[in-house]
Amino acid sequence: MSDDTQTPQPAPLSGNQKRKMRSASRLYAVQALFQLELAGQTVEKVIAEFEEHRFGAIYEEGEFTEGDTKLFRLVLKEAVNWQVKIDQMTDRALVAKWPLGRIDSVLRALFRAAGAEMLQGEAPPKVVIVEFVEVAKAFFPEGKEAKFVNAVLDHMAREAKPEAF
Repeated sequence: MSDDTQTPQPAPLSGNQKRKMRSASRLYAVQALFQLELAGQTVEKVIAEFEEHRFGAIYEEGEFTEGDTKLFRLVLKEAVNWQVKIDQMTDRALVAKWPLGRIDSVLRALFRAAGAEMLQGEAPPKVVIVEFVEVAKAFFPEGKEAKFVNAVLDHMAREAKPEAF
């Protein structure tokens, strides 16, 4: 006797769902890089923690969006692998009186995540800039940081992928 019933497959994700997952992954990547810098954990441990406890998790405070695992891992690993180069690009984009070491640690994590995606990701630099400006707005809803992030990332993108401009 054969079993003709099959386990239903999940519906394919819409383009909008995929975009939301990529956006969530960028936000998670900034949080994870911040955690890496402050806690000194390994990138593998932080990736596992985020994928297990953040992606799609539901808590009393609310629900976390499911993330794009591939993009999240790429951004984290490449931010660590290319940190020196990304930090140098960021330093060149900053005003001389504001070296990277004086920048807020959340912004430093954001620049590292965006730099990693600009150098090693598939999204066009202009998309990366827009996405990470939105991440900046999530972390600093009242401040001028989003404009600052836009200016720094524009400079970094022109250095990383000048052919895109």
